[in-house]
Amino acid sequence: MEEKLDIITIGESLIELSTVASLKTSECFNRNYGGDTLVTAIAALRSGSKVGYITKVGDDTFGEYLLSAWKSEGLDSNNVTLSKGQNGIYFVGHDNNTREYQYYRQKTAASTLSIDDIDFNYIKRAKLVYATGFVQSLSLSARESVLEVFKFAKENGIITAYDPNCQKYDMRRDEAVENFDSISEYIDILFIESKDAEQLFETTSIDMLVTRLCDIGIKTVIIKDKDTGITIYENNDTVNVPPILTEMIDATGVSNAFNGAFLSKYLDGINALNAGRFANALCLLQMQNVGAVKSIPYKEDVEEYCRKIYG
Repeated sequence: MEEKLDIITIGESLIELSTVASLKTSECFNRNYGGDTLVTAIAALRSGSKVGYITKVGDDTFGEYLLSAWKSEGLDSNNVTLSKGQNGIYFVGHDNNTREYQYYRQKTAASTLSIDDIDFNYIKRAKLVYATGFVQSLSLSARESVLEVFKFAKENGIITAYDPNCQKYDMRRDEAVENFDSISEYIDILFIESKDAEQLFETTSIDMLVTRLCDIGIKTVIIKDKDTGITIYENNDTVNVPPILTEMIDATGVSNAFNGAFLSKYLDGINALNAGRFANALCLLQMQNVGAVKSIPYKEDVEEYCRKIYG
């Protein structure tokens, strides 16, 4: 009998080349991997969940590295397809305390993901499926894949979670709105940053945002704001995880990792406040190192740090 999974995420894997120096001057880069939903998947996995990933990996020189790295991590990749094409790459540097990014991700294997690549029996193994607006923006076929997976999940009692994730990638407002509107009726849990909320819904009011989202049937809303912290609305109740000031080395992938850590604890039956605290603690630790995935801490370290800062 096939093993049950807690979470399945759908998305694009990217090769990450990072440095603590400026991209203009660095002569050495550390290789790892990233991608928004992949970071979410690894954060959930390191928080104790059983996680699967759906994507297409290019058969270039990095393809075997990615598959091997995921196997070593314990990520279930039974619905990952190795296909003709290239894998996307991004560089991360730091110049005068400012993060620098350079992406090369056009015409990647992941952008050809289509409904034909989805094994719906695989989806049935999960308690929850997760995707982002960024994944939808890869291509029309990727957008259709996310839509059909979310539809299928709702029909089969599988929880769905979504993050628009549009500001970081300079997504046009009309595209971001179209992505959200196409699947909004199938979303159970929504993660959203305040900047994304302003772009999508043209409001900075948490009350107005929550009212609008609940009116369309979204049950749980997690709003992230650098000034006010994490606001979580569920079952007519609102809780807040205030921001904690700490020294930051690199925040690459932190918001995506928060989602994975929160979902891991949420599926364990932890209440919203403590799930948010755990996820926030994971992010505070993650920011002390460089890289989207390499820096994600493991469950035991997060639990210890959580007790230290929250008691």
